[in-house]
Amino acid sequence: MKKPTIGVLALQGAVREHLQMLERTGARGVALRYPAELHLCSALIIPGGESTTIGKLMIACGFLGEVRELVREGMPVYGTCAGLIMLASRLVDGDQPLLGLMDITARRNAYGRQVDSFEADLRIEGIEDDGRPFRAVFIRAPWIEEVGPAVKVLGEYRGRAVIAREDGMLVSAFHPELTRDDRIHRYFLRMVEGAEGQ
Repeated sequence: MKKPTIGVLALQGAVREHLQMLERTGARGVALRYPAELHLCSALIIPGGESTTIGKLMIACGFLGEVRELVREGMPVYGTCAGLIMLASRLVDGDQPLLGLMDITARRNAYGRQVDSFEADLRIEGIEDDGRPFRAVFIRAPWIEEVGPAVKVLGEYRGRAVIAREDGMLVSAFHPELTRDDRIHRYFLRMVEGAEGQ
């Protein structure tokens, strides 16, 4: 079976780490710097970073409308941390450009500032589980305040949703690309392969 090509939005954030994780899963990862490159990809990852800056850069570089249209047409997308915020339809506070694609409400910087970053063991539905929890890295992370009826929460931390899925969209408040555990990227790859099989 041909490896899917998954684009990583290369405007800001942990682009290299996502590309390395994709290689480990057997997918082909490419750094996307221009909107035209989206059409070479089967799916998209929007990495962490500063969500307000990413939103402004997506507008300035012509990505916002193009990504919105492709995801609505069925392109799978995975947003980590700031990527979760970008995919959200609503923010608890703040005003910034959003893709507005996923029926979730996000709270930015929900766990505090950069110095409040932490790691936690999570149980995540749908990833291969041999008894190992997923060690999640939270860096100035959001959480999901509310979800719509079509959104499936896959994992929580202290009663707050931190990873969820709606159709071909996946979001996590934490950074799996900063670990050596590729199970969430493999989960996303199965989503991509499922979309290609339809």
